[in-house]
This record gives sequence, structure tokens and C-alpha cells, in this order.
Amino acid sequence: LVYGSGFTKTMRKRIEAADAMLFPYLDQSHLISDQLKKENKSVGNQFAYLERGGKFPVYRNTEVVFYKEASLGLEAQLEALSQAKKFIFMEYHAIEDRQSFGEIKEILRKKAEEGVEVRLFYDDVGSIGFIDPKFVQELEEWGIQCRIFNPIVPMVNLFMNNRDHRKITVVDGQIGFTGGYNLADEYFNIHSPYGYWKDTGIRLRGEAVGTLTLLFLEMWHAMDDSPVRGLYNYLPRHWDRYTGQGYCAPYAYAPTDGLPLGEDVYLNMIQSATESIYITTPYLIITDEMSRALCLAAKRGVDVRIVLPGIPDKAFVYAISRSYYPRLLRAGVRIYEYTPGFMHSKQILVDHVMAAVGTFNLDYRSFYHHFENGVLLYESPCIFDIADDFHELFRTSTEVSPDKGHNRSLFTRMKQGALRLIAPLL
Repeated sequence: LVYGSGFTKTMRKRIEAADAMLFPYLDQSHLISDQLKKENKSVGNQFAYLERGGKFPVYRNTEVVFYKEASLGLEAQLEALSQAKKFIFMEYHAIEDRQSFGEIKEILRKKAEEGVEVRLFYDDVGSIGFIDPKFVQELEEWGIQCRIFNPIVPMVNLFMNNRDHRKITVVDGQIGFTGGYNLADEYFNIHSPYGYWKDTGIRLRGEAVGTLTLLFLEMWHAMDDSPVRGLYNYLPRHWDRYTGQGYCAPYAYAPTDGLPLGEDVYLNMIQSATESIYITTPYLIITDEMSRALCLAAKRGVDVRIVLPGIPDKAFVYAISRSYYPRLLRAGVRIYEYTPGFMHSKQILVDHVMAAVGTFNLDYRSFYHHFENGVLLYESPCIFDIADDFHELFRTSTEVSPDKGHNRSLFTRMKQGALRLIAPLL
């Protein structure tokens, strides 16, 4: 689907042109990953893959804070936005012009009045029904720059299937936020159509924010093929010093790349695990390669656990996700369903020392069709908080009986087999 349209080829060229201008500004010396290889070759190789496969450097001088609830992340974002002095960049799949974003919008209005450069970038499909047609006009009248990713057009275009699923906030090039939540009320349980909405996020403070800044600018300039100017204004020359923070590498995937980098990060982590693999995802629609990697890990004695929603947002997709349970359960993978409601967080924790947090679901859309981003972490203090969050989830979720992997009727097997046929399209 990715390479089937002329517009997609045009978009690929635009992204390549933007990357050629932007990414040389990041440290591509590989010094830190080479140092990490001396400490732990397996982990060092995983970070080196991001550098060589995607040109995403690994950093040490970055403080990372984990938020186990989207509301806590939003609270921290509001504080950071209110202190902005130079610029604010925000890129989200979905924005809803109601209570949660209303607080953000008021801060953005005030900051624009103060002379702070404010840019807002959102996906057209993700925000359908969430915003008024005059939304952009209102913001632009306040001096806020807006761009819409891949606007819907009344014609057949395969690129319509490729959406911007990234979630990034950058303040003054010093502070960055990402994670699973969009800027809509349901993510913060202001209203709860699917029970309690569970989501997570992280805040970065330090040098690694530079990668988030360039990821935002990549999409901003690729949408209209505009030139990149004044880049040094967005990349601070000096950062505060953060010690004992482990290793951190923000990264991203674009369906125009031809390299399934997001899936590769997960596969590398799963294949390197020796003790445990914990995953949260709202959807489980995976390739045979991913399924086999999870099964092999469980069979070699690794404690593999996956937490999915107890209350789904899409019943049809939920049925397809459950069709993957039997094979995993038979291999010894433990599957949980989040009893209080909808699980939307997207994270993986391996051996309690390495984690990835971001926007990637365990499905074809995230790994092959959408623009996504994440952060790979090793020995960061926030990993203790991520581990605590997982163990709390195991206590509050219902474990799926291993018998579900064996005792299936012929009708159930036929139905699940039929659902799996269309899984790559979802």
C-alpha cells in the first residue's frame, strides 16, 4: 500500500529532502553507542541499529520522567508550556477542542501574544469530529501556525491509509513529551466511553530533546516542501547536566522509509531477553515473525506477559486481537486483559533494565502504515517506575486462562482464521 501512489513517492522525496537538511545536525559520531557496547554488547548493538538504520543518536545527558497516567503527563505539559520562552512545537494524531485541549489552547494563545513561536501539527483523520471547521482559523488569528497532515480529499489515494500517529511536544528545545495519549478528553478520563482509560507518557529534559525537535520539523516541512531555515534557533547549544540517567534514544518510523524500524526495535528487544518481557498494547495484530519471537522467548524460559484492554474501543479489532491468543498461550505467553477498561499505553520492558515507550501499537498499522515515534531506554531511573506500573497492571487485570489456547470449537477456529486473513489491512 505504501508505494502504490504517486503522492506517496512525492512525500517520500520530501521527507528525504527534509532529513538531508535536518539530521546532520544531530551527533552521528556513534561514540556513546560504542562506549555502551563495551559495557553490554547486546544492548549497545540495539542502540547502534537505531543510529545506523535510522540515524537516531543515543544520549546520556537526558533526564527521563515516566507518567503512569495521561492526566499526570498533561499536568506536566501544561506547566512546561506555561514557562515557554522561545518556541512550542506540538504534533498529535488527534486533537479534540474541548476541556483537555482547552487548557492547552489558552496557554498557546497567551504565549503567542508574548511573542513565543507556536506551531501545531495534527492528523486530519485522527481529529475528525473532534474540532470545529474554524479551529485553524481561530488559532492562526492568534498568531499560532497550524498545519494538517494528509488532509482528506474526495478521491482514491492510497496515501490516505498512512496517518501521522506521532505524539510530540517540544518546549524551547529543552523539554520534550511523548507517549500514548492524544489531546482529547477520553484519554484523560474526562468522559469514559470504554471504562477507565489507561495511558502513559514520558518527559525528556536534555540533549535527547534535539531528536524530537527534528522529528517535528521533518513532518512540518515535508507536508508542503518548505525549506528549513534558522535551525540553530531550535537546537540549544547548552544543556543542563544530568548524571546517572542511563541511555536514551528517541526514534521514529515513516512508512516511506522501507525499513520497519519500529517493529525491529521490538524484535531486537524480545530476542535479547533473558528473564522477562512485559508489553502493553491496545491491539494485537502481529506478523508471524513477531508471534514466533514471542513464542520462542516463552519457550526458552523468559517470562513473557502482554496486557490488552478488558473493554475494547473497536469490537471487530478486539476479536482479531483475540485470535492471536491461542498460539501465544500454547507457547507459554501470559496474556492479561485490563479489567477496569481500555488499555491504550504502548510500552515494552525487557529484563527490568531496558524499555521502549511511545506510539507504536502491536499491529500492522503502527509497524507498517503509520508515522510513529518512540524512545528506547536503558538503565534509566524511570525504568523502575515503568516496572512498578506493569506489576500494578498485573494485579488489576484478569489473566486469560491457558486453556483458551487449546479448547476452541471448530466454529471459533474457523471464525478466527477468517479474521486473520484481513489482519494485515487493519
